[in-house]
Amino acid sequence: MAAQHVVVALGPVDADTVAPVLGERVTFVTDPTPDELAVAEGAIVRADRHVDADLLARMPRLRVIARTGVGVDLVDVTAASARGIPVVVTPNSGSRAVAEGVLAMALHLTKRLNPLTELVREGRWAERAGLPVGDLDGATMGIVGYGRIGRRVGELAAVFGMRTLAYDPFSPPPSDVACADLDELVAAGDVLTLHTPLTEGTRHLVDEHLLARVKQGAILVNCGRGGLLDLDATLAALETGRLSGVGLDVFDPEPALYHPLFDHPNVVLTPHLMGMTRRAMTLTFVDAARGVADVLADRPPAAVADPDYHLRKATA
Repeated sequence: MAAQHVVVALGPVDADTVAPVLGERVTFVTDPTPDELAVAEGAIVRADRHVDADLLARMPRLRVIARTGVGVDLVDVTAASARGIPVVVTPNSGSRAVAEGVLAMALHLTKRLNPLTELVREGRWAERAGLPVGDLDGATMGIVGYGRIGRRVGELAAVFGMRTLAYDPFSPPPSDVACADLDELVAAGDVLTLHTPLTEGTRHLVDEHLLARVKQGAILVNCGRGGLLDLDATLAALETGRLSGVGLDVFDPEPALYHPLFDHPNVVLTPHLMGMTRRAMTLTFVDAARGVADVLADRPPAAVADPDYHLRKATA
């Protein structure tokens, strides 16, 4: 039977993974031409691709956008919603991988793996006593933003014997881990990890004023959004010893522009890949394709960026 729907990829998408989920009645196009964009009813969009009003105008038959991940900074959700196009997101697929990345960075910095590697490599074995190694066991994990990823970080931290504290002004954590304010959290956290959305109110949330209140020698990890962090202030806190280590998987802008912080020996950097493990990417593609298939079949998608979408559909 001839295909009845065209779905396109905007960015690299594994066709072998998504095609079986989309079904036999869908033609999936990995590198669409302008003509194929014009007839596309669905789009699976990678994080670095812009979906603006101009692109939407070139896709008059579009019924659904599926974003691989949860960030929709580069998607004009308002313009899509005005046309009744839901922007599907995939919040569950990568959250566990990102949480593992947070713990990996925390372990890397606590156990001083970079300087210890250099010590052995350079034949400076006798200097090992001068590089104190820390423990996660007994330390406090301070989580800023207690959504799916933040909660998973807390679960993993508990396995390491850590105490968990959390602060989230949007969705208050349970009372047994909740901090009344951010100052209380940063004063107590041996490891601080950022998972709050980037808004005008949270841009440079971690600045010189907040860092002045951080527990001496704390480790800071950002696998959330690059704009949450003031890099100049972070470098200053490292140089004074207020912070003992920094792990960054996200940057503002991306790709990352060079900053002197990157050269500090107590910094570990990854190119926004903690949520892109092989397993996580497969799950993300499956969830995105399932969201597209749901909309094309007039079923409600599991998760959308516009919180009013389901209400509008119910009252339409």
